[in-house]
Amino acid sequence: MSREPCGLLGLGTAALASCVLLAGCGAMGSAEVAEPELPAAPATRPAQPPAKRALLPSPRVSDAEILLSYFGQLRKLAGPELAREHDAARQAYNTGQSDYNRVRLAMVKTLPNTPFHDDPRALELLEPLTKDSDSQLSGLASLLVCQIQERQRLDAGAQALQQKLDALKSLERSLIERRH
Repeated sequence: MSREPCGLLGLGTAALASCVLLAGCGAMGSAEVAEPELPAAPATRPAQPPAKRALLPSPRVSDAEILLSYFGQLRKLAGPELAREHDAARQAYNTGQSDYNRVRLAMVKTLPNTPFHDDPRALELLEPLTKDSDSQLSGLASLLVCQIQERQRLDAGAQALQQKLDALKSLERSLIERRH
């Protein structure tokens, strides 16, 4: 993907996700149904949560909303809990390679400063979804791909700057040695 479409797609997807979440918040405030608790790590997309009252329909929670909530919970985990979640996401994906499990594993793989951080693998997992406009998770997958690519671009820029700094330090040392 080029940098331009990714930026536009990322902004559009982020705006759409924000609208969906805000609309959901407004709808949740007026309903008399208790908010369902989302599992910390569902292996597959859970069934629609039951309503407290049979007469009121429960609001439909999309896979994207569940995964966004999951990512928020995932970022709070540390050490052994995070390793267990990585194993659970990997096993769920190996058992059923659904779009949901694909995005879930990719999210775990994008966590920085973890032993299982693997951006290339996350991109590999997300690529089929970005090409499938019929998938409900294609927008979220595209957003994640743009975020990963941007982080990679920034990392490459930081490495280039570090190399320039190291070269300047080396030049400075050689100039100081010549004076003595």
